[in-house]
Parts: sequence; structure tokens; C-alpha cells
Amino acid sequence: MILDAVFFLLQAGLSLFFWAILIAAVLSLLIGFGVLDTRNRLVWSLSDFFYRVTEPAMRPVRNMLPNFGNIDLSPLVVLLLVQAAMLLVGAIQGYLIRGGLYF
Repeated sequence: MILDAVFFLLQAGLSLFFWAILIAAVLSLLIGFGVLDTRNRLVWSLSDFFYRVTEPAMRPVRNMLPNFGNIDLSPLVVLLLVQAAMLLVGAIQGYLIRGGLYF
């Protein structure tokens, strides 16, 4: 029963982080193309929030990737890593259920 809560929280946290990275990437593109203006307080607050939430995960990936000019592939790599972590959590839960260690 407590493992249900742990696995649920892990899956929910990874899912929320996935969406945060996706929203941050879209906001960054919209700001970069001039669709959104950061002088607007709401736009600035949202972009700052998503930057602060996602940057600790994207900075190490960005440092490892080669320079592609103005193209930033770090959100794509981090999204793939988050998806892999979600699959891993589901697989661990399945192995525990099939092994009889999970009630």
C-alpha cells in the first residue's frame, strides 16, 4: 500500500517534470521568435518559473552536447531521459508485482 503511493508520486513527479520541460521549450521558442514579449509581467514570470524549474536538469545536458549554433537540443534529450525514467519506474513496479514482493 505504501509502495503504491511511492510509485504514484514518482510517476506523477516525472510526468509533471515532462510537461514543465515541454512548456519551457515552447515558451523559449515563442519568446525567441518574438511572439511573446518578456516585458509583459505574466510572460516574464512564467518563463522565469519554467527556466528555474527545468534549468538544473538541462544545463548538464547542454554542456555535454556539441554546439549546434542557435539550436538547443537539450530539452529533447531531457524529455527522452524523463520518458526512460518513467518506463524504468513502471518496469520496477511490474517486476516487484510479478516477484511477489509487492502487494
